[in-house]
Formats: sequence, structure tokens, C-alpha cells
Amino acid sequence: MSSIRHWRLWRHRRRTDRQLAWRPARWSLWSAPRVVVGYVLVVDLAAVAVLISTSRLVGVHPRDWAWLAVLAAGSALHIEGARGIERLREIAAEGVPYVNLKGMWTFAGVLVLPPTLAGLLIALTYTHSWFRLRRVTPHRWIFSAATIVLAGAAAGVCLVAIAPANYPGYPGGYLGLVAVTVAGLAYWFANYALVVGAVLLSNPEANARAALGRLSDQTIVAGSLGLGVAAASLLLHDPWFVVVLLLTILGLHRALLVGQFQTAARTDPQTGLANSVFWHEMARKELARAERTKAPLGIVFLDLDHFKSVNDTYGHPAGDQVLKAIANALRRELRTDDLVGRFGGEEFAVLLPGTGPADTTATGERLRQRIETLRVQLSTSTGEVRLSDLTCSVGAATYPASGTTLEQLILAADTATYTAKNAGRNRVVTAPDQSPDSPHAA
Repeated sequence: MSSIRHWRLWRHRRRTDRQLAWRPARWSLWSAPRVVVGYVLVVDLAAVAVLISTSRLVGVHPRDWAWLAVLAAGSALHIEGARGIERLREIAAEGVPYVNLKGMWTFAGVLVLPPTLAGLLIALTYTHSWFRLRRVTPHRWIFSAATIVLAGAAAGVCLVAIAPANYPGYPGGYLGLVAVTVAGLAYWFANYALVVGAVLLSNPEANARAALGRLSDQTIVAGSLGLGVAAASLLLHDPWFVVVLLLTILGLHRALLVGQFQTAARTDPQTGLANSVFWHEMARKELARAERTKAPLGIVFLDLDHFKSVNDTYGHPAGDQVLKAIANALRRELRTDDLVGRFGGEEFAVLLPGTGPADTTATGERLRQRIETLRVQLSTSTGEVRLSDLTCSVGAATYPASGTTLEQLILAADTATYTAKNAGRNRVVTAPDQSPDSPHAA
């Protein structure tokens, strides 16, 4: 009886949480900065305006309803068939951008359906996805669907401009290829720009590169649009073969899962930086390369000063926000070939290939100054707080001056970091030169 009672209590709590989530007054959106609230509302209202204004522009034929049914069924089967995989991908993608393939169905709808039915397909797909896959707050779900509606409108404008006689739909041959390519680019850019705008407005301290996401994510999006073209083409010529395409998509999800886990295995979930294991692996490879080419190699350690007071004053969620902001700031200050990782807690390590002692120390000083000038907007239980008194202690070491093995270099950089802390914090200390001709050598 106890297990039944617990199950009923759990079901009641889930039902209650869902009901509360749909109360607009309880949405976290209203606690966001006004510019974010305004941006989200403008996008949502623009999507509604597009749906209303295009509802009577193109007539709906019985065939269109049949195609809507096929695409909606394909989307539903896709979501259900890949639900377990997508949940694993979502967990593995914690702290990094998350993309999926359901855009193939909505883009196919944009290519072959009248605007009204294309909007209905988007609503059905995103509603089903919200209930079965990712439990985001309703205002985020509405915003995501709105961006797709506007992206579909942008694609529709391109189709009409290139081949108005074939809309809804597109011609065959070269003109058709041009039409779907331009429509796909418009669809992608409109959705991408709207989402990136929301990310940057929500977190002004965010790294633009992080907000734009990884190139590999955009190749997945491009692939989903290509599959959307394939689905639309099959609807126009061989509708039954959409089943074959669906089976192909479910198989491709396995490849996405493998890639996601590979990323998760080398990434710190809190900051998106390299984790300690991956950082050490890359450091050993770079050190071996430096030994072969007789090139220098720099290592910089950063330890945040008095970070415990941030957690004690504002709470651990606020501390996590600070760590993410610092991770973004470090990425902005480093070269493409440099690797920054998190060693746990508030300690970061930077690998600087081809960097000698002077440049390593200069990089450490630049990073220290960047942290010192960093301003982080924190969302706490008592409201918004702007944190502006962050500092760090930095230790710098280089190969071969500070050591010839990775263990020696890490020890040298770590010791220099503690020396900086003991000397008053918020400063850079360079490990002494241990080369045979140096006066500091043992």
C-alpha cells in the first residue's frame, strides 16, 4: 500500500506542477530584465500576427490535409521512437547547446503546406515534444514555436519570390533547387538569429562565440533541413516512402548519441570547458609535440579569490553563474589553439602551446585583469545582483624553464598560484626558472 500511496502522491505532484506551470503569473519570464521580456513578447506577437495575416492568403485543398496528417504522424512517431535517445542526449548536453532533428518535419511542412496548416503542424510538433521530451517552462516553449513560425514565414516569402506559381510547393529542376536552398537558408537564419538574440539579451556577459554554439550543431541543423527537403519531395511524388525516411532518421539518432557522449566525456558540465581528464590528455600531447619541435609550452593556473564568500552570500546557484561567466571571459581572451579547463571548484588551467615565459606571464596578467573587470549579473532568491569585485590569483609556468614533465609543470604552476595567494592575492607569480644555467636551478 505504501508504494501505491507514494505513486499517487508523485502523480498528484506532477499534475500540480504542470498546472502551476501554465499559470502565466508564475512564469520566471517576468523576473527577467525588461529588454528580455519585451523581446520575447514581440517575437511571440509577431508569430501570431503572421499566422493571422496569412490565414486567407492561400486556399486549403483536401490533399493538403492529407499531407498534414502524414507529416504530423511522422513527427509524432519520430518523437516517440527517439524519446529515450533524446533524453540521454539532453542529459549529456547539459551546459552546451542542444539541437535535434524535428525541424525536418516543420520545414517539410513549410515547403508543401499552406501557411495555416504549416503553422498547425508546428504547433502540433512542439506541443507533443514539450509533453514527451523536454519539460521547459511554457513561455520558453511558446517562444521556440514562435521562432519556427517566423522562420517558416521567411522561407515562405523566398518560395513566393522565386516561384510564385508553384506556391505552396516548389518547381522541379534547377529553379526548384534554388528555391528550396534559399528558403532553407532563410528558415535557418531567421530561427538562429532570434534564438541567439534571446541568449545574448538574457545574459549580457555571455561569450558571443558560446551563444552562437558549435559548428557541429549547425551541421546537424543543416542536415535536418536537408531531410525536410527529402520528406517534401517524397510527399510530392511518392508519399508512402516517407516511412523509409522515418526509419532512416531513427537510425541516425544513434550517431548523434555517440557524438554527444564523446563531447560530454571531455567537457565540464558546469562551465562547458575541458574537464581535468581531457585537459591532462591534451597537455601530454602538446608537451610531446613541444619536445619534438623544441618549442616552448606555457601553463597558467587561476584560482578565484574568496569564492566561498560568493556561495555563502548568494547561494551555490549564483556561484555556478559566476563560474560560467568566468569561463566565457577566459575563452574570449585566449587563442583558438589554447585550451582552458576547469580543475574543479574555482580553479582553472590554461594550456598555451608555443608560448614562452614572457608571453605566458603576460597572458596570465591579461586573464587576471579580465577577471578583475568582470561584471556578472546574478539571479538570486532575493532578486538581481550585479557582482563586480571578483579577483583571482595566477601562477605561470613554462616548458622547459619550469620543468620537463607535465607533473613538474603542473606542480610549478600550482606552487606559483599559492605563492600569489600568500603574497596578497589578485596577482600573477611566475614559477622560477629551473633550467641548468639558471641561478634558481637546484
